[in-house]
Amino acid sequence: LELSGLILWIKPNEMKSGMFGFLVFCVFVFFFFFLIISTDVIALVEEIQKREPLITVSCKEHVIHLVRRLQEKLGEKKDHKFYLFKVLRTHILPLTNVAFNKSGSRFITGSYDRTCKVWDTASGEELRTLEGHRNVVYAIAFNNPYGDKIATGSFDKTCKLWSTETGKCYHTFRGHSAEIVCLSFNLQSTLLATGSMDTTAKLWDIEKGEEIVTLSGHSAEIIALSFNTTGDRIITGSFDHRVAVWDVDTGRMLHTLMGHRGEISSAQFNWDCSLIVTGSMDKTCMLWNAMTGTHIATLIGHSDEILDVCFDYAGQRIATASADGSARVYDAETRKCIAKLEGHGGEISKVCFNPKGNCVLTASSDKTARLWDAATGHCLQILEGHTDEIFSCAFNYKGDIIITGSKDNTCRIWH
Repeated sequence: LELSGLILWIKPNEMKSGMFGFLVFCVFVFFFFFLIISTDVIALVEEIQKREPLITVSCKEHVIHLVRRLQEKLGEKKDHKFYLFKVLRTHILPLTNVAFNKSGSRFITGSYDRTCKVWDTASGEELRTLEGHRNVVYAIAFNNPYGDKIATGSFDKTCKLWSTETGKCYHTFRGHSAEIVCLSFNLQSTLLATGSMDTTAKLWDIEKGEEIVTLSGHSAEIIALSFNTTGDRIITGSFDHRVAVWDVDTGRMLHTLMGHRGEISSAQFNWDCSLIVTGSMDKTCMLWNAMTGTHIATLIGHSDEILDVCFDYAGQRIATASADGSARVYDAETRKCIAKLEGHGGEISKVCFNPKGNCVLTASSDKTARLWDAATGHCLQILEGHTDEIFSCAFNYKGDIIITGSKDNTCRIWH
């Protein structure tokens, strides 16, 4: 469970018919917005206990401990200024992507040099190089939250599964007839999904190394895909202007989200699986009911293509990044724009919230990344130093480390 940058690990023997972990999550989401530094935690938990009989005497102390940790996170200083920790000249050819593992202790880089490299975040040292692809390594990911496996998708039409610790290649997934440009693990780390320029997506069994199903139905390239947190649904976004919602068990298309008038650039579920947000080259962002596939709202305001969209961790806010050089923050409930992030001198290709949700990070072709106040749109800090376009940026789960990847062929670690 993850809230405000705090990961809460619930052991199986602490669960009651599988419900305790889910219950704690629901309780925390509900009370997160009422919790302040001066809150009497014991009184708060006792109030929770009155409302929810599954919070028994035996687990009361555990819940108190978790709420106190969340309270500590809320009390941390918000004015953290990042400084450049290290510049990594990572590959001999340009980078394609960067990604953290869940704890932020490791990160990976993909490159046109046909390799993926694993790095230690604390020292900036290269740990190993994953070699074997015969073309560009374009899509990369850890199997978070576990982080013991890495997937690499390549223009050689294959995807490979690797051991994070040893660099051993467990499986090579073959079957696509064109470049693989996106991939994702389910949260349970049992399945891997790949999306390709061949208009299909495929689901693979991680343990067996076998294809489970091919998701066919798009009429153009698939460039975005995402599992929901429960792992029973996956969405695919395509250049055919549509997003499809699929049943993972059967491979059946459940809904087609139609309404965009341009290619899809990004698509994502919120944490509780109730909403889907989509961004398009038609300059709009759309919000959809994930269960029914019905259109809820169109978020307008950008004057050029939307290149990236994301939810915050609580699913209450949506951020958009555009080729018009601005980013925006919308309220997911009211669907109104609450902040305009203006100041970049070029298109913004990547946007993400910090784990707390109070800051937004953007990466731009103007060679800078910027930190913004999510509520006001005020620019908090400019991360300068790259000599070419920044195409990727990410926070670690604590929100105290940032990584930026640039076409100048370097990664920068910011503390």
